[in-house]
Amino acid sequence: MSGRYAFAKGLREVRFLFCQTGEHSAATRSFLSRAYPIMKKNNPSTPIMLREAQGTVPKIYARYGLGQEKSQSLEGLSDKQIEEAVTQLVKNETS
Repeated sequence: MSGRYAFAKGLREVRFLFCQTGEHSAATRSFLSRAYPIMKKNNPSTPIMLREAQGTVPKIYARYGLGQEKSQSLEGLSDKQIEEAVTQLVKNETS
């Protein structure tokens, strides 16, 4: 599991947006409570920001060099699907 969350070298920042109480963000909160410590341990110099706001639809943003950014909605995904989406987003570098 340790290599699963090794970020691409060009990744500068990861942001998770979600609601702290809403049901639509429950899988995202579950994923983050399980995976955040592993992600941070494997990528100590990359900022991983968690932004909670009432009514926010769960989403992840990945910022790369030169200000390029990719995002993906996590709404309606299961914990496993969120893991796959996050893994794909943080391992891919933009060209």
